[in-house]
Amino acid sequence: MSSLQLPLDDQSRLAGYAALVQRYGLAALPHWHVSAVASTASHHVLVREHTYELHPARYWPGESLGDHLEFALKYDGVNLDILHHVFQTADRREIAAYVGSKPTGKYARRIWYLYELLTGDRLPRDDLDRGNYVDLLEQAEYYTAHPIRVRRQRVNDNLLGDARFCPVVRRTEAMRALEDLNLPQRCQEVLAAFGPDVLRRALAYLYTKETKSSFEIERETPNADRTQRFVALLRLAEEADFCRLPALVALQNRIVDERFREQGYRQRQNYVGESADWTGERVHYVPPKPEDVSSLMDGLLAAHQRMADSDIHPVVHAAVISFGFVFLHPFEDGNGRIHRFLIHNILALSGFTPPGVIFPVSAVMLKDRPAYDRALEAFSRTLMPLIEYRLDRDGQITVLNDTAAHYRYLDMTSQTEALFRFIAATIDSELAEELRFLQRYDAAKNSIQEIVDMPDRLIDLFIRVCVQNQGTISRGKRQSQFSMLTDSETAEMEEVVRTAYELGTGTAGG
Repeated sequence: MSSLQLPLDDQSRLAGYAALVQRYGLAALPHWHVSAVASTASHHVLVREHTYELHPARYWPGESLGDHLEFALKYDGVNLDILHHVFQTADRREIAAYVGSKPTGKYARRIWYLYELLTGDRLPRDDLDRGNYVDLLEQAEYYTAHPIRVRRQRVNDNLLGDARFCPVVRRTEAMRALEDLNLPQRCQEVLAAFGPDVLRRALAYLYTKETKSSFEIERETPNADRTQRFVALLRLAEEADFCRLPALVALQNRIVDERFREQGYRQRQNYVGESADWTGERVHYVPPKPEDVSSLMDGLLAAHQRMADSDIHPVVHAAVISFGFVFLHPFEDGNGRIHRFLIHNILALSGFTPPGVIFPVSAVMLKDRPAYDRALEAFSRTLMPLIEYRLDRDGQITVLNDTAAHYRYLDMTSQTEALFRFIAATIDSELAEELRFLQRYDAAKNSIQEIVDMPDRLIDLFIRVCVQNQGTISRGKRQSQFSMLTDSETAEMEEVVRTAYELGTGTAGG
C-alpha cells in the first residue's frame, strides 16, 4: 500500500489500514479502500481498483494502534492479510490494552477475536459473560457463512473459512446487479425454447468445446483420446464432490501425461512464466512454498465444506474455490484445467447448473482472454512485489521470504465478479447460440431435403458454405462442389438457408 500514489495534500493524514501499513512498514497485500483524514469535505476518488476516501477532520481516530484498528474495521472493511501482519508486528500489550478499554465494544470484540484467530495467541483476558453477540462480518457488506457462536468474545464467526485459508467477497454494487440477473432462471428459459433432440446434440458439442477450450487456454492441443477422457471427466462433475485430496489427486492423474502424475501435493517450488529471450525466464506468478501448500489446501477444502453447508451463492462458492485452487497451484501440472473443472463441479452439485447441462465457461474465457487474465492478475499483480525469490540458470526458483499469509487471506471479489460475467456470457452466447444454430440447421436441412434428396455430407457442406457467404453459393463452389444442381434448385436452396438463418434480417448464429 505504501507504494501507491495517494491523492493527498499537505494537511492530510493516512488513517486505518493505510496508516498501520505505513507505521509498521508492512509488506501486505494492498487494500481496496484507502482512507485519509483532512480538513476538507470528504470525497471519493477511484484509481484503478482502489478507492481513496478523504474524510473531514472530525473523523481523525487518534494516534494509538487500537484507534486505527477500530477505524479500519469501521470505514475500510476487513483485510485479514493486513491484520495478520499488524498482529505479528505490533506489541500485543497495546492490543490487550485497547480491548480492555472497550471490553463490550463491537469493534474491540472483533479485533480481539481476530487477533486470537490469526495468531493462535490468547490474550490475558477473561471470557465475556454479558452483552449481545455481534457478527464478525457485516452481512450487508460481505457474503457470510452460517455463524459459529464464540462465547469468549460473544462474536458470531461468519467467515467463509478459517485461519488456514479465509477469503472475503464483498457485496459490491456490481455483485448485486449480477445476482439480480438470476442466471439459473435465464438458463431454464433458454433451454425451454428448444426440443430434446436439439438439446442433446448441442450439449454433446458443448462438452467437447469446453474440453478443447480449457486445453487451449493452456496453449495445448489435445489428441482425440485426451479429449474424450476429459469429456468423460466433465460428465462426472455433477456426480461427486472433487474437493477432497484423494479426488483431486485422481483428477490430476487423469488430466496430465502419465509421466507427470503425482501422488499428493507438490514437493517443489513452481512458478508461472515464459522464456523472455536467451538471457532467461520472465516470471509472472509464484505460488506458495511447497511446505505451506498442505496447510493452505486443507484450509481451502475446509472453506469449500463450510460454504456448501452455508448455502453460499453457488457462483461465489465456485469462484472462491476454483480461483483459490489455481492461486495455490498445489500440483506441478494440471492446475489450470482442474481450476476450471472445479467451477463445473461446484455449480453442478449446488443445483445452479441443470442436470446434464454444462456451461462452457472456458470457451468464454478463451474468447475474452483479457478479462480472464485480469481476474487472475487482480491477485498476482499485487502479490508479486511482495515475493522475494532467486531463479537459477536451470530455471529452479527459490522463495526467500515468508509468504504464506498472502495466499491465506484474499479478497476474491474481482474473481467472483468475473466468473458471474463469464457465466452470463456463456448462457447468452455459447449455450443459446449453439442451440439456435442447431435449430436453424435442422430447419434448413429438412427444407433442402424436400428440394433435392442429397447425401447428408453435401447438405452439410451446402449449408456451411452458404452461411459463410451470407446466403449465397459462389460460382467457384457451384462448379467445384455442386455442379449437379440446377440453377433453380440452387436458388431455392439458397433461399431456404437465408430464411432459416435470418441472413436477410440479422447475423447468423453459430
